[in-house]
Amino acid sequence: MARSKIDLRNPIFHDDDAAREYLETVLWSQGPVCPRCGVMGDRITKMAGKSLRAGVYNCKDCRKPFSVMVGTVMERSHIALSKWVLATRLMAASKKGFSAHELHRCMDISYEAAWFLFHRLREAAHDPAPAPLGGANKVVEIDETYIGGKEHNKHASKRKHPGGGAKGKAPVVSLVERDGKTRSFHVANVTAKNLRPIIVKHASRKSYMMTDESAVYPAIEDEFAGHGSVNHSAEEYVKTGGFHHTNTVESHFALLKRGVYGTFHNISELTEFSPLEGEGKRQRLIASWWLILE
Repeated sequence: MARSKIDLRNPIFHDDDAAREYLETVLWSQGPVCPRCGVMGDRITKMAGKSLRAGVYNCKDCRKPFSVMVGTVMERSHIALSKWVLATRLMAASKKGFSAHELHRCMDISYEAAWFLFHRLREAAHDPAPAPLGGANKVVEIDETYIGGKEHNKHASKRKHPGGGAKGKAPVVSLVERDGKTRSFHVANVTAKNLRPIIVKHASRKSYMMTDESAVYPAIEDEFAGHGSVNHSAEEYVKTGGFHHTNTVESHFALLKRGVYGTFHNISELTEFSPLEGEGKRQRLIASWWLILE
């Protein structure tokens, strides 16, 4: 689906009042809503006066003033609202990622401010309880890749895995719903035992599972509506008129790796909270590609 284009000369990117009015139309499509008690309509009044800043409303139920920033990641921020909107646009338009250093150069703000914006916007993009990918009559492509530099390119003192290949790299498994969202996870090893809990939790069992010829997936296929595969080792990439392929998830990996090569250069492996509540802590790779590929 084609993305709508936005002219960066639009006033919302350099005028705070225009940015505020734009956010009100986006966040309050049915009119102002109190972020504390949720009332709207005639229970909300717009406040005016020389001592008040623009865009302040008052709730007659909880008797608290609020603006479009209250209850969002922009609340209590001293960064101009127009810069928030511009940073959001720049991040969302950069398919291979956008570094905080680049943002601080493009927007003429400090690196600390750019770092703050990035953390807040990534948090805003986080879905605490996402629905499973796929569903009836939908295809979920699943594949794994390995992130990390080649052993022969490393300094001799850094080489820990002679022979190269996938040794020393971080395995990442991705689930991609065709014409839908993507979810990626770092796993210790690519085995059916490690992948099954991730796949059955994040993909609807009504989905048709599409993979390559890896021996990992046949052990899981009976739990889904169907399973198709292509044999990459035999140079088979598409069959049955274009239905059987894993090109969507391969394209996701291409963007991910080019983000590492060209933008982030290095990704640290950290222990961080899981995308889903109750799943516990998980080892995963920290990057920003999910913001615009989900």
